[in-house]
Amino acid sequence: MSAAEIASAVSGRRLSALGVTEAALARIAKHDRILNCFTDVTADRARARARAIDAAIATGKKVGPLAGVPFAVKNLFDVQGLSTRAGSKINRDLKPSPRDATLIERLEVSGAVLVGALNMGEYAYDFTGENVHDGPSRNPHDPTRMTGGSSGGSGGAVGGGLVPIALGSDTNGSIRVPSSFCGIFGLKPTYGRLSRARSFPFVYSLDHLGPFARNVADLALAYDAMQGPDPEDAACTTRLAEPVSALLAQDIGGLRIAIAGGYFQKSVFPEAVEAVARVARALGVTRTVEIPEAARARAAAYIITATEGASLHLDRLRRRAGDFDPAVRDRLLAGAMIPAPLVDRAQKFRRWYRAQVLELFKSVDVILAPATPCVAPKLGQTTFVLDGVELPVRANIGVHTQPISFIGLPVAAVPVPLEPMPIGVQIIAAPWREDIALRVAFALERQGVVAAPPPRGI
Repeated sequence: MSAAEIASAVSGRRLSALGVTEAALARIAKHDRILNCFTDVTADRARARARAIDAAIATGKKVGPLAGVPFAVKNLFDVQGLSTRAGSKINRDLKPSPRDATLIERLEVSGAVLVGALNMGEYAYDFTGENVHDGPSRNPHDPTRMTGGSSGGSGGAVGGGLVPIALGSDTNGSIRVPSSFCGIFGLKPTYGRLSRARSFPFVYSLDHLGPFARNVADLALAYDAMQGPDPEDAACTTRLAEPVSALLAQDIGGLRIAIAGGYFQKSVFPEAVEAVARVARALGVTRTVEIPEAARARAAAYIITATEGASLHLDRLRRRAGDFDPAVRDRLLAGAMIPAPLVDRAQKFRRWYRAQVLELFKSVDVILAPATPCVAPKLGQTTFVLDGVELPVRANIGVHTQPISFIGLPVAAVPVPLEPMPIGVQIIAAPWREDIALRVAFALERQGVVAAPPPRGI
C-alpha cells in the first residue's frame, strides 16, 4: 500500500497502526536478509508509537496526514537511543542520541512511525551503496547489483517495499543516484529548504536532506510534513512552509520545459539516453538548452567536497585512520592537501556558475537530464567502458548530479521502468520551485511514463 492509502485506512479505522507496523516489521525481517538495508530496527519504539496512534484515533483525535505510515531513515539522522553511525565504524563509539533529528520529529507529528535506521556509504562519501563495515545494500530488482549511494539502504528499502517512505541525504547525488538505480522517486529539495538539525554532516555547504517514495503523492506528503523554518540549522530557510500536495494535479501545459544538452548528453549509456527521450516525448519537449560550464562545475564540486569533508574529519583521520574505509580515508586525506588558492577559485566559480544558471531559468521552468549514466552496476564492479574509454565506476556515477547539487537546485528524480533494470531522470527546477518539479513528475506518472516497478529480486 502507498503511504496515502495506509494513512487513509488507519485514520478511518479500517486498519490499525499497530497492524501496519507489525506487517512492516515482518516484511523487514523476511526480506532484509537479502537486501541488507537496515542497520537498526526500532521495533519496540515503533509498536509503542503505533499503539499511541490507535488510542488517539479511538478517542476521535486527528493524528495527521501520515497516520500509521512506517518510515525509516539513513543512519546519519539522530535517532533517540541509537548512536548516529553515519555508516562508519568510528561513530559506533558515540553515546546514544538524546533526541531525534528535526525531520524525524516532524514526520512523527504527522502520524508516521519510525521503524529503523538504514545502511549507507561511510560518512556519505560514496555513490555505490557498498559499506565495508555493514556490507553492501543490495538492489531489490537484482541483489547482485548496487543500490547506489550514499543513501543506499534508503533506496533499497523503498524499492523493495519494506517501507513506503525513507529519508536520505544528497550532497552530490546521494538521493538521486539510489532513486535511479532502485527505480523509485526521490526529492532533493532546494538547499536550505529542509532542516538538517541533528544529522551527521558531510559537506555543510552542499548537504541536503530529503525523502524517497514509490509514487509522487507520497513523496509530496513526506516533503510537506517536513517543511518549515528551524533555528537549529543555520542554513535552513526562514520561508514559511509551501505545501505542494494540493498542487500536484495542476495543468503543466504552460510550463517551459527543455532538455539539458551538451555536457548532459555525453558520458551516457543508451539506457540513460532512452529514459530522457521517453520523458521528453511524453511531455512534447524538443527544445534543448545548455547549462554553461557544467564540467567545470563538477570539478569545483569535487574540490569543495574533498576539502570540506577533510576538514570535518581531520581529528578522526589523525587518531583512527585505520578504522576508515580505505577508499574514503584516501579521498579525505587527498582533500586535506588541496591548496587553498584552488579552493578559493572553486568557490568564486561557484558564485559565477549559480548566476549563469539562474539566468537560464528566466527562459525555462524545468530542465530534464539523466540521473545516472547507466543502470545499477554489479556489486564490486570498479570500472565501466563508456565511449571506448574505461572509467572508474565510483567516480563517474554522479557525473550528471554533481553540477546540480553544487548550486542547491531542487530536483525530483523519477524512475523510468526499462528492462531489465530501471533508470532515473532528473526534473530540475529553479530554487524554491519544488512544486513545479513535482507537478511534472506527477503528470508523467499519470501517463504511465514513470513508475516504480515491483521488486523482482526478493
